[in-house]
Amino acid sequence: MVKNKLYPEVRALLEAIEAEGGPAIETLSPVEARQAALDGLQAVAGQPEEVGRVEDLEIPHPERPIPVRIYTPIGEGPFPCLVYFHGGGWVVCDLDTHDVACRAIARQAGAVVVAVDYRLSPEYKFPAAVDDCYAATAWVAANAARLAVDPSRIAVGGDSAGGNLSTVMCLKSRDEGGPQLALQVLVYPVTNLASFDTPSYLEFAEGYYLTRAEMEWFRGHYLARIEDAQSPYASPLLAPDLRGLPPALVITAECDPLRDEGEAYARRLAEAGVEVASTRYSGMIHPFFSLGGVLSAGRSAIQQVAAAVRACGTR
Repeated sequence: MVKNKLYPEVRALLEAIEAEGGPAIETLSPVEARQAALDGLQAVAGQPEEVGRVEDLEIPHPERPIPVRIYTPIGEGPFPCLVYFHGGGWVVCDLDTHDVACRAIARQAGAVVVAVDYRLSPEYKFPAAVDDCYAATAWVAANAARLAVDPSRIAVGGDSAGGNLSTVMCLKSRDEGGPQLALQVLVYPVTNLASFDTPSYLEFAEGYYLTRAEMEWFRGHYLARIEDAQSPYASPLLAPDLRGLPPALVITAECDPLRDEGEAYARRLAEAGVEVASTRYSGMIHPFFSLGGVLSAGRSAIQQVAAAVRACGTR
């Protein structure tokens, strides 16, 4: 396959990964895949930026305490806040795999970032991750003063599965009278687990880092039954009504199987009267946002997210 759409630095990265000859993620156990993700992402995430304070704590929850990592910038609050849900297909990744990105957003946005270590699949199936993320979002809103957070400037955001969880938080908050959110940041979000038949899935099914086979592996671990894919809290693109949701920043990558569903969700938000800024990063792959140590576009996307968080709730 001639990958002429890829930027040269992306092509070089993929060639280096191919030369290493590591196993495909769908051939690993979840435990093995988690270690591989940690090793792989930490090597290319870039250097961690200094912030004012980093605190690990646990939020009380009936099922189990929810670990969170709170990044507080230098300066005097109240600050805007981003409640961040990491990607990894609901199966892999954790607070450490996304530490560099969260630090960079906190520093560049002058915002408190609360990273949430929600329960992973397959040990905990849908909707466990949704429940944890919603509880964490509600806790941040209830504890805004303690966190030096402006309660009118709380955003949710995440990449991939975390982007899915972010927009689900907005749906759930609207539906259940939950926290008032100022922004949703959706970085190549999963929005439709019910269908993998978009043109981007067909074009980039394999050979571009994230593959269709991997997404099937993730979905199989996340959902207890395939029928769960029809739930708007698993597939927000299937939600019948997107009115009344907070403004959105949607970032997609050109050479990503998830590109089309992310952009379709942005269009549906706009049609529902939601303010949307949507950016497609040309020549990029999933998960370029987490590869800032080797991809300049990853650093640019973090800057874009930080600017949106810094401005949220000010208009």
